[in-house]
Amino acid sequence: MSRIGRAPISLPKGVTVSVATNNVVTVKGPKGELSRQVNPDITVQVDNETNHILVKRPTDQKRHKALHGLYRALIHNMVVGVSEGFKTTMEIVGVGYKATVNGQIIDLALGYSHNLFIELPKEIKATATAEKGKNPTLTLESSDKELLGMVCSKIRSYRKPEPYKGKGIKFEGEILRRKAGKSAASAKK
Repeated sequence: MSRIGRAPISLPKGVTVSVATNNVVTVKGPKGELSRQVNPDITVQVDNETNHILVKRPTDQKRHKALHGLYRALIHNMVVGVSEGFKTTMEIVGVGYKATVNGQIIDLALGYSHNLFIELPKEIKATATAEKGKNPTLTLESSDKELLGMVCSKIRSYRKPEPYKGKGIKFEGEILRRKAGKSAASAKK
């Protein structure tokens, strides 16, 4: 099992954490406010003197160890989110594929007979760029890492990268396994 749960979470300047009686952890910072219900078996302590958060488990059972590491990671992501935020960039690869952003609505042209319109949650900000000679990019920013990942996954599911030409929506820096086409098979004969 991982020992991630034992590591204290340091609080940057401007971030405050409060734990309610029903084990709801609320984190406030310059980028917003996030809250999460924590399992009743796990205790969260805020040490104001050292500006650290400690997550503790009652026993060394496998279930408690798993919850210990999980909630420590989730609370750490909340602290990083409200202080720095999270950013994901996606590339749109393909002839005629493009994205435009109008407020909270993304308009995707992905080779279908119609454009796809996706309404974003209010916590996510999106920007689209299209430079000549480069693939169009879609950048999403949010303080909630979990929500950002779910939205990016949903957008990617509309046109996953295919293995032959690499057309589709991919994350920036993602390495795709490419396959040789029919011409490579016929050249061997």
